[in-house]
Amino acid sequence: MALRKYIFIFAFFILQVQQVYAANSGDNFSDSIVSDSTQLPAKKCGKHLKNSFLDRLYDIAKDFSRIDTNYIEPQHYNYAFMLQNTNTYEIYRLQTGKNMTVTFKPDLNVKFGPYFGWRWIFLGYTLDVSHIGGSNNKHEFDVSLYSNQIGLDVFYRTSGNDYHISNLTLDKKNDTRNIEGASFSGLKSSIRGFNLYYITNHHKFSYPAAYSQSTCQRISAGSLLFGIGYTSQKLSVDWEALAETMNKYLGKEITESVFDSSLVKGEVNYDDLSLQFGYGYNWVFARNFLFNASLSLALAYKHSSGDSDHKSFTFRDFNFDNFNIDGVARFGIVWNNTKWYIGSSAILHAYNYHKSNFYTNSVFGSLNFYIGFNFGHKKS
Repeated sequence: MALRKYIFIFAFFILQVQQVYAANSGDNFSDSIVSDSTQLPAKKCGKHLKNSFLDRLYDIAKDFSRIDTNYIEPQHYNYAFMLQNTNTYEIYRLQTGKNMTVTFKPDLNVKFGPYFGWRWIFLGYTLDVSHIGGSNNKHEFDVSLYSNQIGLDVFYRTSGNDYHISNLTLDKKNDTRNIEGASFSGLKSSIRGFNLYYITNHHKFSYPAAYSQSTCQRISAGSLLFGIGYTSQKLSVDWEALAETMNKYLGKEITESVFDSSLVKGEVNYDDLSLQFGYGYNWVFARNFLFNASLSLALAYKHSSGDSDHKSFTFRDFNFDNFNIDGVARFGIVWNNTKWYIGSSAILHAYNYHKSNFYTNSVFGSLNFYIGFNFGHKKS
């Protein structure tokens, strides 16, 4: 827990520092900083501060944060207001040792709400209009922070009570279409974690232009992405309840012929540590228009609490079979003339977990539609 706490603190610190740089980035970056600074006293040796270690460190940070204004137009305003529609999606696909594959999906969550921004801080509230007047115990928390150099996704989700059986595959001779769409309350899940990634070509490629509208991409550019991630996931399936549902919609004869009687209740609890590598591209296909697509693959090591008797991971628990490939995909399209903007964005997370007699694939994400404007012009 302490390690995760310090990672989060470090990530947010980096984001805040770089956004202060990004707000003033461009050809006049160094002039604006120096002119507002109080000159420090010279060192006893008589040399100016520019020859000191701190000055060299400042030069490194300045070069690190500078953008090429031929490719990226900086933000000209201090404030922003936006209306957004958010649609969240998730799917769980499970396969047993007897090649029975079942896919669960919940109802789509539809939310609307306003957002207000000041420089890099953006706060808002969305109302779940898809469950007004109904009951649903689902909890969701998703935050994505985009900056020139660093990006961060933080997410937390727990399942609701609105899952349905989207698909059930047994064998070619059994028709399972009758069970499609049937309600199922025997699935419980939760997932929490973060992805932290570095954008290598941050001088010319802007993630904020595609996802936070704080800059504008003027010339198409791409960038390699490197990152790390952590996820903790819990999944519980009541197979006995699934057998009862199959009896109801498919008949007892089919259920007994294909159902694995050794499965009573399946639980998967695992921690996931990953190294990520990907590529993103901003395509400026017309004036003020931008389309972004990016994909990151993750080499993930998953340690399940059922793999050993230890309460925490030790090196003697290490097993090469616990490596899986996960992924994160992002897509965005936006029109932005620096004053007004309108667009859509989507982010999808995919996770895999497999053992000799059990396999699960989970996908969750969100699709956003938004419109807004910037105001409060920055002083030149």
